[in-house]
Amino acid sequence: MKAGVEAIPLLNLALAFVPVSVVVVILFRWAVNAGSALYALSRMLLQLMLIGYFLTFIFDSQNAFITLGVLTVMLLMASWIALRPMKALRAATYPKALAAIAVGGLFTLVFITQPVLRLTPWFEPSKVIPLAGMIFSNAMTSVSLAIERFGAETSRGKSYEEARHIALNASLIPITNSLFAVGLVSIPGMMTGQILSGVGPLIAARYQIMVMCMVFASAGISSACFLRLIKPAGSGCPSRC
Repeated sequence: MKAGVEAIPLLNLALAFVPVSVVVVILFRWAVNAGSALYALSRMLLQLMLIGYFLTFIFDSQNAFITLGVLTVMLLMASWIALRPMKALRAATYPKALAAIAVGGLFTLVFITQPVLRLTPWFEPSKVIPLAGMIFSNAMTSVSLAIERFGAETSRGKSYEEARHIALNASLIPITNSLFAVGLVSIPGMMTGQILSGVGPLIAARYQIMVMCMVFASAGISSACFLRLIKPAGSGCPSRC
């Protein structure tokens, strides 16, 4: 198999937007908010081009402080975005979301980059930042789902314990479905990218196993921590809480 990745010529890359344009035309003809789709596609294109240049600079810098700074910004933003379902209490709840995602995300990141991958140096930006992106984004989504479901259950009169259990289960549905489907329904993005770049399928499978473990762990730990931190004062809770 070929080692390395061939760059996609810009003209060829532009052809990828041909099937996209089919969807946009359908949206226009059916009067289904095509403007929003065009705005999203434009943002995607701009953001990915900018992040490509930005990451090139960071990867070349090989600076621990820059890597830590990027991780800090990612963590702060993930915690803020996770609280979208509860905008009225966003500012007051933000420290709890930040603490929860930091515990689940940073614990998982350190464990994956050191005992598992044994990165040298430990701050290797080309590996730490992409892994952190996967970890924090999954933790963010999980916490967001937990918030939304917990609020829905408590509004129905459920106790803290009942709402917490339901919310934790709901927050893990996306990643649990991915665990069931991986290899049968889908070949995940990281594994596909490695295979396309010339990595053997068995090696790519090992890395994908690592990724699935880290996103499940970060999602579960972060959601559980957040649900524990938002426990109402004075609510009864057995010792196993």
